[in-house]
Amino acid sequence: MSTTPDVTVVVAVYNTMPYLTECLNSLVGQTIGLGRLEVVAVNDGSTDDSGAELDRFAELYPGTVKVIHQENSGGPAAPSNRALEVATGRFVYFIGSDDYLGEEALERMVACADEHGSDVVIGKMVGTNGRYVRQAMYKKNDPDVSLYGSDLPFTLSNTKLFRRELVEQHKLRFPEDLPVGSDQPFTIEACVRAARISVLGDYTYYYAVKRGDASNITYRADHLARLRCTTRIMRHAAGLIEAGPRRDAVFKRHFTWELAKLVQDDFLPLDPGTQRELCTGIAELADDYLTDELRDSLDVKRRVRILLAQRGALTELLKAISDEAEHGAPPFLLDGGRAFAAYPGLRAPVVQLPDRAYELVGEAVPGRLANGTRLISAEWEQKGTALSLAVAVRIGVIGDTDSAVIRMARTAMPNSADKAAARRLPAGHQLPDPVGEFNRVLEPGGGGTILTARIPLPAVKVKGGVRVYVDVAGSTYEIPIRTQGLPMPLARRWGDTVPYRASANVNPKGRLVITTAPLWEPTPSFRARVRRLLPRFKRKVVR
Repeated sequence: MSTTPDVTVVVAVYNTMPYLTECLNSLVGQTIGLGRLEVVAVNDGSTDDSGAELDRFAELYPGTVKVIHQENSGGPAAPSNRALEVATGRFVYFIGSDDYLGEEALERMVACADEHGSDVVIGKMVGTNGRYVRQAMYKKNDPDVSLYGSDLPFTLSNTKLFRRELVEQHKLRFPEDLPVGSDQPFTIEACVRAARISVLGDYTYYYAVKRGDASNITYRADHLARLRCTTRIMRHAAGLIEAGPRRDAVFKRHFTWELAKLVQDDFLPLDPGTQRELCTGIAELADDYLTDELRDSLDVKRRVRILLAQRGALTELLKAISDEAEHGAPPFLLDGGRAFAAYPGLRAPVVQLPDRAYELVGEAVPGRLANGTRLISAEWEQKGTALSLAVAVRIGVIGDTDSAVIRMARTAMPNSADKAAARRLPAGHQLPDPVGEFNRVLEPGGGGTILTARIPLPAVKVKGGVRVYVDVAGSTYEIPIRTQGLPMPLARRWGDTVPYRASANVNPKGRLVITTAPLWEPTPSFRARVRRLLPRFKRKVVR
C-alpha cells in the first residue's frame, strides 16, 4: 500500500487561538482518514498559544500533523510556500487557520478529482459570524467549469483542492510581498493552466469565520495597500490571459470588487493626497484594462465612480459618494426613451464623460425605483357620498415623467418582486384601470418627482394595493408604495343605502393597501324594503 497521502492540507498560522483548535479538529476528524491525510502547519511567529497548540496536535497525531515554526513574515504567503516545499500529497488544499471544514470535505473533493481528472476542485464555502461569502458559484455540482464563463473570477481564494503535480510543474507559489490577496495570483494561474476545474455545491465543505475582533488580514489593510496589491494581481493576470473577452471576464471581478471598494463611503474621510493617489492608481488600471465592453457590463453605481476616478474628477466623485450615503441612489433622468442615473458629472462639460457612463443597467432598475419611491401623505376627501383617497408620492425619476401614474391593483405582486420590491412588467401586460386625477411636480432640489392623485373608492367590496407605474427606457415598472412609518388616516364610514367602511392600511411588507367593505351584508329582501321605504322617509324629513 502506498504511503503517499492523497491530500496535504496547508495551514498558515499566526495568532488564531482559540479558532485554531476547531480548525485542527476539523482536519483530523475528516472521513478521508488519517492514513490518506497530511497536515502541514506553519507557525508564522505567533505570540499567543498557537505554536503550543500545533505542537499538541503533532504529538497526538504523529505522522499526520507536521509543524514548522518560523519567524513572522507578515502574511500567509511565506508560510504557505514553506509548506509546499515539504508537501507530499497527490493534492494540496489550503485552509485559513481560523476556519474549519465539513467532516466529509476532503474525501468528497478527492473523489471528484479522481473521477473527473480535475486539476482544481472548488467546494461550497459559507460564511459564519457575519462573514460574507458569495454563493453564486455553488448552485450545483459541475465537473467542468471555466474561469471565463462562470462566477469563478469572484471566487479566487486559494481554499480549493489543487493537483500538486500542476502546482510543481508550473512552479506556482504565493508572492510574499503582497499583504492582501497573495492567493489570487496563485489561484488565477492554476485555473488558467488547469485541464479541468470542477465545482461541488451539494455539501458545505468550508466554513469561513469572521473573527470576533475582525482581525482577519482582509479587514486590516489600508486603501493604498489594497490598491498596490490589486495592481500587482491584475498585471500578473494580464501576463497570463491575452486581451479580449476572457480577460474581461476575470477583470470584471477586480473592477466591481477590489477597485470599487476603494471608492466607497470610507473614501470620504481620507486625506486629499491619498484620495488623489487612489484616483491615479485606478485610472492607470482603467486606462489599460477597462474595455468598452467591460465598462458597459458594470452596474451604473460602480461604473460612474470608477470613471470619475479615471477622469480625475475628485470633486464630483466625493459628491457622488456623499450624496448617495446621505440620500440613497440618485433619481433616473428620463430623456428621449433613455434613462440615466443622475450622479454628479452627468452632462457636465468640466467632467466630459459620455452619457453612456451614466446610462442605466437594466437589472439595477427595480431596486433603485423601489428605494426612491415613498409615500409623502395620505388623507380622505369626501364630497357628498363620494369618497377618495388623496395621496402624494415621491418617485425617483425626473425628466420625461408623463408615463408615471398611480393606480390601484387588485392582485398581489409575485414573490419574485419581493426582494427588489418592484418589478418590470412583461410586454403586453394589462395594467389596472386608470383611476383618479394626477399631477406631477419636480421635487425641490431635483431629487425626484412628486405625484399627487385622488383615488375614488368604489362602493363595492374591494382590496387593492396602491402602486406607481412608470415607463423607463422602454419598459414599464410596477412599484408598490412604501409608507415608511407614516400614520394612515383613520378608517372612514360612508355610503347611503348600504354603509361602507374604508381603510388605508399598511400590509406586512410596509406597502399601502386600500380596503373597502360593507359594514354588514344586507339580504336581498332587506335591500328591497329599504328602497320602498326610503322615498317615504325623505318626504317626512322635508315636511
